[in-house]
Amino acid sequence: MNSSSIPDVIPFIASKTYAHTQAWVRALQAVMPDERIVAFDAISDKEKAQCTVAIVANPDPADLQQLPQLLWVHSVWAGVERLLADLGDTELKIVRLLDPQLASTMAEAVLAWTLYLHRDMPAYARQQQQKLWQSLEYRRPQQRNIGLLGLGALGEAAAKKLIQAGFTVSGWSRHRKNIDGVECYAGDEELTLMLGKTDILICLLPLTPDTHGLLNARTLAALPAGASLINFARGAIIKDGDLHTAIDSGHIAHAVLDVFETEPLPVKEWHWEHPSVTVLPHCSAPTDRETASAIVAGNIRRYRESGVLPTTVDRIKGY
Repeated sequence: MNSSSIPDVIPFIASKTYAHTQAWVRALQAVMPDERIVAFDAISDKEKAQCTVAIVANPDPADLQQLPQLLWVHSVWAGVERLLADLGDTELKIVRLLDPQLASTMAEAVLAWTLYLHRDMPAYARQQQQKLWQSLEYRRPQQRNIGLLGLGALGEAAAKKLIQAGFTVSGWSRHRKNIDGVECYAGDEELTLMLGKTDILICLLPLTPDTHGLLNARTLAALPAGASLINFARGAIIKDGDLHTAIDSGHIAHAVLDVFETEPLPVKEWHWEHPSVTVLPHCSAPTDRETASAIVAGNIRRYRESGVLPTTVDRIKGY
């Protein structure tokens, strides 16, 4: 690409309430010395008219509309369902973050909270409140069946970590995968087969039209009585009322929930005080600014050199 066509500034665009805009600007600028990275509010109208690429973190769509030459945006998040919904029908190309560090961080969280459930930590916490000194029966990891929903980069990394810890691992995806040590299921017809043998179900699926409400009264009922659930994906994948019913009935023994349809989770919601729910503040796999910035920088550099965009989001699939 001819250097004369390179715009003077790349805006970083986030919501007005986002607290880490300047930290992102500094991190991105450090690895992109040939570019000028500036918070959106600090660029001039002339600079806005020249921008062809922007770096975004759940931006206000109205801000993007102020960039008439904008061709594509690079999200610093792996999940882009909110961005797709906010932008609606547009020709704007979206590149999402694909960071191996994210998969490693998520796999760590999956193992940590699987062990939390496997070693009966919620039960021991209740016993402490009752001042009850009593050990519970131990099960070896090999006796515990872990089911993963989603076998993409995150799911595969999580599966390997769980296998290393000795767990028996199954996984489900829309299309057939082949992962060493994992019993792989695929398609709607095989979902309930995997659920029926799962002691701890871990959701790592992207939110798409196909996965919205995938975990509902019917699919939750396919789990064995007393199974547990971890959701590190998106809140809307689970029908919240159906989950509430399944937990209250005891069919789901415990749920670790890191994601919700409304975030932050409102204080009035039932999850906060339910004894069989662990609420986390969307912290299972935070984006690493250092590694993410390096990936964004590499993608933009290659675009400058070749004019070829990185792989963009498929709007139909949602990722």
